[in-house]
Amino acid sequence: MTSEDYDPLAHKVQADAFVERAALHLRELLREAVSHLDPFPPFPGAFFTHALEAEPAAAAHAERGCVVVCPDGELYELVMGVELPSFPDDPANPVSTRKEELRKLDDLHPRDYLVYAYNALTRVVEILLEQQEARGS
Repeated sequence: MTSEDYDPLAHKVQADAFVERAALHLRELLREAVSHLDPFPPFPGAFFTHALEAEPAAAAHAERGCVVVCPDGELYELVMGVELPSFPDDPANPVSTRKEELRKLDDLHPRDYLVYAYNALTRVVEILLEQQEARGS
């Protein structure tokens, strides 16, 4: 192969294909592992959400909230906050004002998905081992 025949973009295309395949395989591994969590733990500090943090420091984005894996094995952005009552003098129940929203992360680049999903899988495996130990298996 001569220098004129060499296509440098061919390496990038091949690398992208490897990353996409790895992301697909990791998605299946994560779903399988999550399906064995019993019970699936609640997210710390959340009232309504069962999720595990999947956000390694290296992948954190300021424009995105906390990335979590949920019982369906998918990655979501967890946004927590408080909705103030419409009438300021109205005493509100703290649970009724709590806002917990999960936004599915369908738009993650496979490269980013790998980092989050690997971190999530690592956490799921840790909890599965703890659950096995607690059951004495």
